[in-house]
Amino acid sequence: MSDYLKDPQIHREIIMDHYQHPRNHHLSEDAAYHKAHMASESCIDDLTVMMKIDQGIITDVCFDGVGCTISTASTSILTDLIKGKTIEEAKVIVHSYYEMINLVSVDEDLLQEAVAFQNVGKQANRIKCATIGFKAIEQMIKEEETNDKQ
Repeated sequence: MSDYLKDPQIHREIIMDHYQHPRNHHLSEDAAYHKAHMASESCIDDLTVMMKIDQGIITDVCFDGVGCTISTASTSILTDLIKGKTIEEAKVIVHSYYEMINLVSVDEDLLQEAVAFQNVGKQANRIKCATIGFKAIEQMIKEEETNDKQ
């Protein structure tokens, strides 16, 4: 990982950039998209995440709704991270992110800008915010895998 991504000030800048200018911040009306709605009881977070999968490849990911800085920024980064990846690659990214949130060392190159959330695990009240989009992706992947088995 680049040394600049280890700087706490850079982490704040990444988070604020993705909060103020979230990537893939829209919803699709295409019925081929998987859709997951997630809401938090402890924060303002109320997000809908959508994902299109074609032949095992995540071809598009988008989200919309109301979210705090942490949930909006982490979901924005996630959509950039997994777009174009296989389902298996996305599962590895999601798992690595959870490990990082639980303060376990991970491959920071894999998580790229998501490393900005590496200290969230030290703030228990922010963990749900930082993982809400990831939980939506996890739910849709399970849905896709269940559909593939049928």
